[in-house]
Amino acid sequence: MLKLGLLLLVLPGMLLMGAYLYDLSLVEACLDSGGSWDYIEARCDTERQHPFVPYMARHPLLVNGGMLLSVLGLLLCIAGLYRRR
Repeated sequence: MLKLGLLLLVLPGMLLMGAYLYDLSLVEACLDSGGSWDYIEARCDTERQHPFVPYMARHPLLVNGGMLLSVLGLLLCIAGLYRRR
């Protein structure tokens, strides 16, 4: 139970960070080329400016699900450490 808890505690956060950094690199590449990033359609546009939309608003299931899995992992770690062998 402890190993599963540690896996669920760490892995969702790492995957979430990876997805966020990938998204951020796409936005930076677009801005460096002189474009404007369309957050809703996830594409670079040079015709007009687009408003900023937070990552949490664009991917609520990924963010909330990852955090819920991390909390579940924390509870499993606590239970695994509390349980006597």
